[in-house]
Amino acid sequence: MQSMVLEPSLFRGAVSLERKEGGVKPWRIPYDLFELFPPNGIGGTAEVTAGVRVTFASDTTNVALELAPSSIPVEVDLVIEDELIATRRLEPGQTAVSFGELPGRDKTIEIYLPQKAPTIVRSLGIDDGAAWRVPESRALRWIAYGSSITQCGGAFSPARTWPALVARRFGLDLTCFGFSGNCHLEPMVARQIRDRDADLISMCVGINVYGGSSLGKRTFRAAVIGFVQIVREKHPDTPIALMSPIWSPPRETTPNAVEFTLTEMRKEIEEAVAAMSALGDTRLHYVDGMTIFDESYAEHLPDELHPDGTGYTIMGTNYGDKVMQPLLERYGLRQQAGSR
Repeated sequence: MQSMVLEPSLFRGAVSLERKEGGVKPWRIPYDLFELFPPNGIGGTAEVTAGVRVTFASDTTNVALELAPSSIPVEVDLVIEDELIATRRLEPGQTAVSFGELPGRDKTIEIYLPQKAPTIVRSLGIDDGAAWRVPESRALRWIAYGSSITQCGGAFSPARTWPALVARRFGLDLTCFGFSGNCHLEPMVARQIRDRDADLISMCVGINVYGGSSLGKRTFRAAVIGFVQIVREKHPDTPIALMSPIWSPPRETTPNAVEFTLTEMRKEIEEAVAAMSALGDTRLHYVDGMTIFDESYAEHLPDELHPDGTGYTIMGTNYGDKVMQPLLERYGLRQQAGSR
């Protein structure tokens, strides 16, 4: 097989790329500004490759991928023109996966990297004599900000997180800022979203603020407003969907260490959106997380906090139906979707 040059344009959904250990390590923050994203680079999750894809067009019938070994089992997905073709699992210490019997025609291939561990891509191989190129993307750019429920470590595989499912359904170019254990309305993340090109932005906030008791009733609504306003500095007209937490039974009415409940938190987010909308932000939309995942899906919430693989699929379907499709239609963007 021939080895492809791991040029930066191959990597989508990454903020920066670090040359390391004989390969390329994608990051979801500027890795050279690591110290400005405390603690430990957004809690050590910014190096996790949720939503990051290696994307190229080729007539190859085989693809071979070598990664640096991971300390936990991970999955890698191969997608052709938005259709999931195959999933490969790497056990701890394993480094190589391959995908064969692919169509011999020219096609766009996306390799979804693991959504629950850091990844270093060491090599990418295709058939001898096969042509390849980096296709121009004209897809709408979507930034999704959130917690572990947006990073989706418990999804069946990286192409089956709820943001990835929504992105492929509507042909969107996804950048996932789901940071497990974090999403405390960090100003540096707001600045990062502000400074990136985007046609659509979504935010799912609150669950880790509750869990960490990092903001209370006095400060939470102000932090939500401040986060959105930072993003709005360079995205004055970009549609933003601001979603409150999905259902979590132990947290709905039980006060945390700062006497805050999820029920109260949803009301604070809704009122923050109402205040900004009343002052002229007509492209900011509140999404009640309970409309995306509520008590009717209890069997798919095994730890009463994180959905399982089926739960994330349900979230993707509901978010697509109730949020993304209406937004695309409202702003006349749907006809551009799928232009990859």
